[in-house]
Amino acid sequence: MKNIGLHIADLRETQGITQTELAKKIKTTQSAIARMESGRQNISADMLKRIGQALGKNLISLSPGTLNLAITGGKKLTGTIETNTSKNGAVALLCASLLNKGITTLHKVPRIEEVHRLTEVLESIGMRTEWKDSTLIITPPKTLALKNINQEAAARTRSIIMFIGALIHRLPKFSLPQSGGCKLGSRTVKPHFYALENFGVTIKTTEKAFVVNTIKKTAGEIVLYESGDTVTENALFAAAGRSETTIIKYASANYMVQEVCNFLTKLGVQIEGIGTTTLTVTGVENINQDVEYTLSEDPTDAMFFLAAAVVTKSNITITRCPIEFLELELLKLEKMGFNYKKTKPYLSHNGKTKLVDITTKPSKLVALQEKIHPSVYPGLNMDNLPFFAVIATQAEGQTLIHDWVYEKRAIYFTELDKLGAVTVLADPHRIFITGPSTLHAAELVCPPALRPATILLIAMLGAKGDSILRNIYSINRGYEKLVERLTSLGADIKYLDEF
Repeated sequence: MKNIGLHIADLRETQGITQTELAKKIKTTQSAIARMESGRQNISADMLKRIGQALGKNLISLSPGTLNLAITGGKKLTGTIETNTSKNGAVALLCASLLNKGITTLHKVPRIEEVHRLTEVLESIGMRTEWKDSTLIITPPKTLALKNINQEAAARTRSIIMFIGALIHRLPKFSLPQSGGCKLGSRTVKPHFYALENFGVTIKTTEKAFVVNTIKKTAGEIVLYESGDTVTENALFAAAGRSETTIIKYASANYMVQEVCNFLTKLGVQIEGIGTTTLTVTGVENINQDVEYTLSEDPTDAMFFLAAAVVTKSNITITRCPIEFLELELLKLEKMGFNYKKTKPYLSHNGKTKLVDITTKPSKLVALQEKIHPSVYPGLNMDNLPFFAVIATQAEGQTLIHDWVYEKRAIYFTELDKLGAVTVLADPHRIFITGPSTLHAAELVCPPALRPATILLIAMLGAKGDSILRNIYSINRGYEKLVERLTSLGADIKYLDEF
């Protein structure tokens, strides 16, 4: 019953509907909705049907909590779509809010599964969160109650590990549930441990938890074990709450790290070298101020629609694309024969991120002779690499995708074969894709990883016939109202509902 309640709450929050508004739609009370969502009230099949009809989703299923999609592909997309704000930026700023003893107000927050999980965790330890449309207001308590942490929600998000860098300024000793999230092979957390030990932090791992102890220590100059995004953010949080100056070398300069830096500067933290691999941070011992910040746009969201336009050979306009984090992707596509136009740059709401509008044109692609591989920024974004796998199915010749970062992620790309692609897996990191392929419809289950799941959806949009994509939780972790946005472009896609 609790899982069903959480599912209802997720759907309601994602659509921006309050408990009172939902109660009015199904002719009940707000308190009844609250009890159902918390798992404290039994829900009849008739009530599930009424709630499902109000939310436009099927809630009566043998597998509660799953959502499935029906796609009729082979249709061109038309129109204009706006790039959503960053999922990775949002989760980082939710973690960063733990640094602030004042009220943190974040604007244009994506209402996605990952965000809901983190807000549940924050609320469970005493942080009050309030939604006003896409604005999230976070009010901290005087004392955090980590003993009450929502274990289930915390275990479902890998981002929970970023709580450590912020919490060390509040609590000398604490424990956090082991993190989950996408299943992408062996993703070590040791770089976090190595970074934080410079600040006097020791972390022991048990079967289900991270046990953290802190003895205050001046970090001075530190070298990160790897140039990871979340590792850099954790180190930034640790440095931000100390009045001394810390130099972080081999830092990630990726978009979400720049987002965190821009936010921290609004809290009074001084940061030199934003956008480079060396960050000089002079923190604030006791951060306590009311702050407002508007999230920037997500390059991987823009890349999804670029890939969808390529595969469906469509003419669409994608507005508010963060161009500095898409330049290399666009250059690769240009050399493959992709035709598009872009506007002159303009600034995002944060006054820092450069945006452009991109209009795509149907294009005949050829495979690149060189392998396509990711790198740390300013290289090709690691989260954008999977999109080149589905794009390669429409390029003449053979493309080598080298996904050296994540163990076994390339294996998920072979699922494209079930839609008519021609792939050869060389090893867990390299895959050859030969095109162009005529994609055909199929019924598939989403892999438990966000980007590999999205490329199957894109392939289905280009595949003639009726496809079904089952269990799209992994997609909902990172994309807000994706079905509705695709529908606005003319895609024939809908939730597989059976009322």
